[in-house]
Amino acid sequence: MEKIARQREASGLGPMFQPVERETIHDRVYAELRRALICGLFEPGQVLTIRGLAEEMMTSTMPVREALGRLISEKALEALPNRSVRVPPVSIERLDDLLRIRTLIEGEAIALAAGRMTQGDLALIQDILQEWDERRDMRQQGDFDREMTVNQRFHFEIYRHSGSAVLMPMIESLWLQSGPCIREAAYAFSKSGQSDTGQYHRAINAALAARDGDAARAALVADISRPFKTLRDTLLQDIAKDTQ
Repeated sequence: MEKIARQREASGLGPMFQPVERETIHDRVYAELRRALICGLFEPGQVLTIRGLAEEMMTSTMPVREALGRLISEKALEALPNRSVRVPPVSIERLDDLLRIRTLIEGEAIALAAGRMTQGDLALIQDILQEWDERRDMRQQGDFDREMTVNQRFHFEIYRHSGSAVLMPMIESLWLQSGPCIREAAYAFSKSGQSDTGQYHRAINAALAARDGDAARAALVADISRPFKTLRDTLLQDIAKDTQ
């Protein structure tokens, strides 16, 4: 390879490869919008405008337009006729589909991770759990955004120890689509005065510490299923009211 490079330079052809540029503003805008969706910072059915997002992110409209196009192609957003986009609204069919696939994919990831995590890895999970508990105590202050972000960190820190390069992009895609639903469920929990959901995370942590893949999978399924069930019940109640 070095010989070929020298020959090209001597012949005036220049280097074989062009210099790799640093991350562009387009990449950063896409990454930030993607993070917001995964962490549930947008609500189901929320309409997003290119200009509004550009102003909020203090950038031009072009990188925002490109990022939204990519997210539409990933089924994380929907295009509207007036050149705006929206977060897909919640439906019972969509909830059931997302829950079914998430329990399959994420259940496999956590079962794999259970046998691979070191004591240091488990200590980091415990630190995130502590932060989660602190954020739950602050719920009355409306700190939903931070709470959703910590929840995402907890799960993804575990999944990355699955050892599978194939599973992680699939999980990220599922969170892109279900993040807004989880946020809506968090609001439903708050309105109903339901008890702390940290017990599900602690059950996951205990199963991981015991290196019990089956128990970790079961605890995860319980954790994922609860918000979906709450939101599903809310939708059914709303449908029943509309038909009366």
